[in-house]
Amino acid sequence: MEVFVVAFTLGLFGSFHCIGMCGPIALALPIGSYTTIKKVIAIILYNIGRVTTYSIIGLIVGFIGQSISLVGFQQYLSITLGSVLIIGVLLNYFLPNKHKHSFSDTKALKFVKSQLAILFKQKSISSIYLIGVLNGFLPCGFVYIAVAGAIATGNYIDSSKFMAAFGLGTIPVMLVTNFAGMFINIKLRNYIKKLVPTFVLFMGLLLVLRGMNLGIPFVSPKADIEKEVVAPCCK
Repeated sequence: MEVFVVAFTLGLFGSFHCIGMCGPIALALPIGSYTTIKKVIAIILYNIGRVTTYSIIGLIVGFIGQSISLVGFQQYLSITLGSVLIIGVLLNYFLPNKHKHSFSDTKALKFVKSQLAILFKQKSISSIYLIGVLNGFLPCGFVYIAVAGAIATGNYIDSSKFMAAFGLGTIPVMLVTNFAGMFINIKLRNYIKKLVPTFVLFMGLLLVLRGMNLGIPFVSPKADIEKEVVAPCCK
């Protein structure tokens, strides 16, 4: 359960950081002609669409994590992913912006943007949901971090739940953005942005500790690594 709380909290914190990309999309939803009730339904569907995508991504990467877990490498995977998160934060802090890779010119992103443009013209309830689904595929550092945590669960069901919890964590801020525009105190947003790297470091440390199998309840529980012994057939 504590892992899913971490996922939800990551989504909550990350939504403040990523509001620069998702905020404009949320504000531009073609719901101006809708009634109040229909607007509420549309906004909820938009956010459900994002959570749907995150859950599917979690399900897919979960099979990878489960495959690794079945061959006995889940502990090493957890330590590796945790180390990647920690190193990623340090590189993001020390690496100049001009050397950071941009995904803006990839074919996949161009395709997603083109489909979003088509859906924005349709102005139907179903298109609002699909806009949310496609929004979930837009590149986002926090989604990648969540994916790392999802893989480390070592089970495709838990991985999907982890990503769903992450998506649910992003909804509160996105709802405020939808209903109240961008009237989120800029000082609060900047303050939370400063806390984000600390939280990512915490998550990375948690993954490393979980992989170390220290027997600490909720933090580094003792994994069951005993192997079954097949008894020889009696003659």
